[in-house]
Amino acid sequence: MAIATATSQTEVASPVKRSRIESVDALRGIIMILMALDHVRDYFGDLAANPTNLATTTAPLFFTRWITHICAPVFFLLTGTGAYLALKRRSRAGLSKYLLTRGLWLIFLEFTVVRFLWQFNVDYSFTILTVFWALGWSMIALAGLVFLPTWVVAAVGAVMIATHNLFDAVPATAFGSLAPLWSILHAPNFIVSNPEHAVFAAYPLIPWIGVTAVGFGLGALFDLPDERRQKLLLRVGLALTIAFVVLRGFNAYGDPQRWQAMPAAGWTAVSFLNTTKYPPSLLFLLMTLGPALLLLRAFDRGIPRVMQPAVIIGKVPFFYYLMHIAVMHGVAVVAAWLRFGDVHWMFESPIIAQFPVTQPPGWPASLPVVYVVWIGVVAALYPLCRWYAALKARRSDPWLSYL
Repeated sequence: MAIATATSQTEVASPVKRSRIESVDALRGIIMILMALDHVRDYFGDLAANPTNLATTTAPLFFTRWITHICAPVFFLLTGTGAYLALKRRSRAGLSKYLLTRGLWLIFLEFTVVRFLWQFNVDYSFTILTVFWALGWSMIALAGLVFLPTWVVAAVGAVMIATHNLFDAVPATAFGSLAPLWSILHAPNFIVSNPEHAVFAAYPLIPWIGVTAVGFGLGALFDLPDERRQKLLLRVGLALTIAFVVLRGFNAYGDPQRWQAMPAAGWTAVSFLNTTKYPPSLLFLLMTLGPALLLLRAFDRGIPRVMQPAVIIGKVPFFYYLMHIAVMHGVAVVAAWLRFGDVHWMFESPIIAQFPVTQPPGWPASLPVVYVVWIGVVAALYPLCRWYAALKARRSDPWLSYL
């Protein structure tokens, strides 16, 4: 959150044409690749086995889920960073208009294309609002914030992140008929629930808007000399990571779920790391964003050749997101046909506990199989991402910036 302290000195910098920043693309690509692991587990793993329920989970299952926790926070953070970097080619008014229209576009995609790819139906019996929904509203909020000094935008975001857990004990029912609004802003819950249709808001907006605003402040670091930027990334990354350890150690604030001493030291450590994603608690965000900034600093000092596929994927994150859902779901349809000679489960709206698909009896695959499918999905997507990244690099059609 200390990023805001470095932004005030960049306010008067004159706009300079800048090419893509590969360290940002590399970090974004890494988290997109990891994200696919979590979603492959959703399609092919055992949905009855909660990875974060310490009474029933296994260490491999817990850490398979835990390592992917970094994905959403970094996705939102770098969205804010990308918005700041766009100021090199847009005025603040132009950026605001772009963020507004792109935000509305993402919300539209959440209800249409994204929902269809997850479920392969249009009955709208069950709809879950996730990343595109929250990202769209975060962009819309940032469209208003960009007229403020950059350090103020970052500070507003930091305050939203640091204070939203103060309201954890406030139930949606306290707002009466406005209860769905509280679920949209702070506490995941159904915002529509009747026999015909159900809509569940899984990504409450307040903390995610905060992360996006902080990311806007992070973008200002790329106006600084390399050595100064890398020093700040190191200091802030370490500060956030240490803050997580200290605050989590106090076990008093920052997450509604307290850690507990377990019979085995290893499981005590697992309990310590088991923070809350829905909504993302202060400690969840410190735990993920601190290491993310350290990774960004490492990539800023040089990207190994082996990381180039991640850089390519990081250049086309929205395209990759849509394609990876389509490919995973398509593979699940083929697997159902080969195993059962039927695929109806893959086209039916599930209940929330079975999202994204209702699993047939005997469907769940072992964790090693999940990893094999994940590697296969990412490998299949890479040529598509390379083609689309090349297309965006050689053409400047306005529509390309929306996908």
